[in-house]
Amino acid sequence: MPRGHIVTGLDVGTSTIKALVAQKKGTEWEVLAQATIPSFGLRRGAVVNVEETAKNIQLLLSGIEKDNNIRINSVFVNIGGSHLYCTPSDGIISVSRADQRISEEDRERVLQAARAINIPSNEEILDVFASEFIIDDQKGIKEPVGLTGIRLEAKVILLCYFQSYFTNLTQAVLNAKLQINDIIPSPLAAAEAVLTPQQKELGVALIDIGSDTTSLAVFEEGDLIHLAIFPLGSANITKDIAIGLRTEFATAENIKKQHGSCMYPTIDKNAKKKVEVFDKSSSLSFTEKNLVDIIGPRVSEILDLMQKELKKIGRQELLPGGIVLTGGGAKIPYIRELAKEQLRLPCEIGVIKGIMGLEQDPMLATVAGLVIGGAGGEGTTGQGISGFFSFFKKLFLKIKKMFRVFIP
Repeated sequence: MPRGHIVTGLDVGTSTIKALVAQKKGTEWEVLAQATIPSFGLRRGAVVNVEETAKNIQLLLSGIEKDNNIRINSVFVNIGGSHLYCTPSDGIISVSRADQRISEEDRERVLQAARAINIPSNEEILDVFASEFIIDDQKGIKEPVGLTGIRLEAKVILLCYFQSYFTNLTQAVLNAKLQINDIIPSPLAAAEAVLTPQQKELGVALIDIGSDTTSLAVFEEGDLIHLAIFPLGSANITKDIAIGLRTEFATAENIKKQHGSCMYPTIDKNAKKKVEVFDKSSSLSFTEKNLVDIIGPRVSEILDLMQKELKKIGRQELLPGGIVLTGGGAKIPYIRELAKEQLRLPCEIGVIKGIMGLEQDPMLATVAGLVIGGAGGEGTTGQGISGFFSFFKKLFLKIKKMFRVFIP
């Protein structure tokens, strides 16, 4: 990457929109600007109001430009929401060459064969992630090109999406007078920022607890083997507090951030001491135990969903790399201990790697990963480069044609 090149990541989330502007210096990134704005126009991670989302994106980035005297023309943006899902598939072909040597063309053909499945007409396949190739019943092959055989099989997972939400996201960003360098799934961006190659090789699960959704991305032998997004997140915890304490949502959010916990280890001899919070003209009284009784069950429910999903793919309690928690929900006190106890695996809070001067805040994992992984997709060298992003760049070149009128 040429010296002085600036990269911008744009994390369009349900509760907030975040932007991170960074510049590569050596093997790390230097943050030039970082800002967050409340988000309107999304539901469960998907854009439902294009105009409102575009207005907020434009407001956020124009503020960054004014405050930091920089110009932002293009962004790497995330796609999230529970409409994003994966499904297993497989393909099989006969090797085309007379000498039975497998070519790159054969590899592409078998992956294309794996895409030939029936999905609803309003959904499309984003990408194919090959977990294993099989040559003449010889399993466990990661790269078949150059090997010889008669029959080539591929075991893959297909990443699919709801077409309307993808179109809404694309149009919202373009309507904000921005070009899109690439569109990257939120869980893969977060994984790029906080997971190490060693963890991905051993077997690790990333759990990203956002506002309205929780994402699970599972890696093994360096490859993505499963991805799922659930319509449940930290906003549900806030709603529970609002109902339980009979207060407004904004007040409940502040209570969660200042006093909340999901386990009893925080309870001490003063646990029954009343905490008083003023809510406009009235006041609320509660104990720390009251909050744990509200927050703990909801966090446990989210973790139970993760456990069931891991069991579904045969990885329950079988990931040596453990669990990495990220997203705003990962900031709840004692969530690491509860996750370790409930999932019966090593657990840690994700720490953003490779970005200088960036606060180690799990809420920033996705936007940091957009910068690191997205720039890697541009063919740069350095930390964080992943093959996950190459397809999305090719895909967006096609999408651009659909919205050429909006591109500045």
